[in-house]
Amino acid sequence: MEKAMHCAHGVGYEEYMRHHSVRMRVEKSREKDYNLCRRMVADLDRLVHYNNRLTT
Repeated sequence: MEKAMHCAHGVGYEEYMRHHSVRMRVEKSREKDYNLCRRMVADLDRLVHYNNRLTT
């Protein structure tokens, strides 16, 4: 978990737990990534359903 946290956010878990500002920065980054992924999935879903309508 330590290595993943450091690779993904540039901070270790100890620092993440100790500093509120670091924790908020990491959580905002996670939320941004989550929303971006949800948007990409929604776009792909729309494309799949649109293409299925064209072929039937």
